Amino acid sequence: MDQAPHPPDSPADRADGVVWLRPEYQGRQGELVTLAAGARLVGVSAAAVSNWQSRHPKEFPQLALLTGPPHKRTKWAVAVELVAFARDQRTRERDRTGPRSPHRPGAEIAAEQTAHYEEVLRTLTEREQRQQKALARTQSAKRAAEEKLTRARARLTAEVAAVVRLGIPAARTAITEKEIRP
Repeated sequence: MDQAPHPPDSPADRADGVVWLRPEYQGRQGELVTLAAGARLVGVSAAAVSNWQSRHPKEFPQLALLTGPPHKRTKWAVAVELVAFARDQRTRERDRTGPRSPHRPGAEIAAEQTAHYEEVLRTLTEREQRQQKALARTQSAKRAAEEKLTRARARLTAEVAAVVRLGIPAARTAITEKEIRP
């Protein structure tokens, strides 16, 4: 909605960057507020006020003043009108009786959640079974290594005992790897 009474390149725009859209507020600038300050005043974001202005062009308070260069205008509105408009917007939002958009039935959502968690449980059960098998293999390998270690210690003990019994000096008892492995 274009509220400027004259084109942006008119002499009034170039002179001081001030364009009065509602001349009755000249001299009453204390009653005006920028849209950004108005947003803070009514407790919403500047984007909310901008959305209101674009979505409700007929109901939104008419701008009273434009300041600044043509490519970056500061918009001013009557503070009382902006507060009243914001109050109406908030009242409309509270008064809505129906949902904004169609909602899915709770049973449908619950069914999807059930299917999801059944799939998660199935995946975790498979992972648990794979890990149990891997654990069983690891435990079996550990038992085999313990048995081999026990046999190797027994053989070492027997060898040391034989050396002591025969009285062979340590230098002559060097055992090669071939002799250790059967």
